[in-house]
Amino acid sequence: MSVFLIVGIGNIGPEYAGTRHNIGFDIADALVQKHGGSFTLERLASVSEIKWKGATLICIKPTTYVNLSGRAIKYWMDKKKISVERILVIADDIALPITKLRLRPTGSDAGHNGLKSVQEALNTTAYPRLRFGVGNDFPKGRQVDYVLGRWNQLEFPLVKLKIEKSVELIESFVTMGIEWTMNQYNKLEITL
Repeated sequence: MSVFLIVGIGNIGPEYAGTRHNIGFDIADALVQKHGGSFTLERLASVSEIKWKGATLICIKPTTYVNLSGRAIKYWMDKKKISVERILVIADDIALPITKLRLRPTGSDAGHNGLKSVQEALNTTAYPRLRFGVGNDFPKGRQVDYVLGRWNQLEFPLVKLKIEKSVELIESFVTMGIEWTMNQYNKLEITL
């Protein structure tokens, strides 16, 4: 049976709930909820194990805060003996418009401290990641406030739809593989 590590990046604590930077947590929650699972607090992460079409998905939400996400990922990869091509790291991305999702097998951290931490912990940039476009509608120098800010009322219905699409994308990644899934989802313009 194939085992995958699905990682939602975010910050713990109620002050960060529902922020753009926590979209990884929101997607992990939606995936686990859809499959009837629940999270328990374990070492370096909240963890849930769910089954999907013959695969086991270890879903984690690191408790290390975004900037040290790599520590939790490395720990759970080693503990569950999961190879790097069977992980999927989910993070927000200001370089992508809010209508886009982007799945990639490798790439730079693009200035995202969580992805930088993963790259350092795994000693490679070649790990699958799902980048969730959050747009870049902020004045110069206000990036931190923007990513740590909550979705506005106009954005929220689209974000909810994109979370559902992200869950479908993860299921596809697990069953159909990364190439097929990239072809299906990377070109999508997700609108209401």
